[in-house]
Amino acid sequence: MLLALDVGNTNTKLGLYRLDSVEPSLAAHWRLTTHRAQTVDEYGALFINLFQMKGIDPAQVKHIIISSVVPPVESTLRQMCETYFHIEPLFVEPGIKTGMQVLVDNPTELGADRLADSIAAYERYGGPCIVVDFGTATKFEVISERGEYLGGVIAPGLGLSAEALFSRAARLSRVDIKRPDKVIGTNTIGHLQSGLYFGYIGLVDGILDRIVAELGSKPRVIASGIMAHLIAADSRYISEIDDMLTLDGLRILFERNRTARPRGRAT
Repeated sequence: MLLALDVGNTNTKLGLYRLDSVEPSLAAHWRLTTHRAQTVDEYGALFINLFQMKGIDPAQVKHIIISSVVPPVESTLRQMCETYFHIEPLFVEPGIKTGMQVLVDNPTELGADRLADSIAAYERYGGPCIVVDFGTATKFEVISERGEYLGGVIAPGLGLSAEALFSRAARLSRVDIKRPDKVIGTNTIGHLQSGLYFGYIGLVDGILDRIVAELGSKPRVIASGIMAHLIAADSRYISEIDDMLTLDGLRILFERNRTARPRGRAT
């Protein structure tokens, strides 16, 4: 089995893939809170317990690939992989084979999760396409018809925007972020929910308007991330929601870089 790990600023996603069949299949997946201060042993115990709760023997894990935008946890995760799984993990970092031409000023600046999203989107949906990944930040990835990464956009995430509002406005209390029944609210909660939800729809579709105009062609737009299901319902552009996009991209990256990684403590 392949363990794919995507470490984000807010959440860490895990996916276990069976590779011993004609078509790789996802055996199990989890979403956890990213904790920068967790120790090697805490990570190891957590992962093993998760696997065992699904009836999966941790010894079945033969390969591990990791994408991370949180540098402080990377050495911890590397040591955890070596200590608890006796595997040297493959990190998505400069030098890895991607199979995708990255047409930006400095390709090494592109986040590992953004690269994985783009590769999976093109592999699954073809091009041109746009990925909108709703996380701590909302990221737009633009892929050409020929499978080139053209560039993208980064905007503050919906949750981050809401936290900024609540923390700076003393008289405004936190509300559940959801779609209100109508735009014109009749109380403070309704006012906030309308502004947050419909304001963010405007941000997403406004950016997509301009990307589509620059592309000069109609792309397929795929949403991913924790807020994807909430926002996609009212977007004029989003046609697909793919919660497994990043993990599938990691699986594809692993296959493109696959080498023999025998069990046994890495040196």
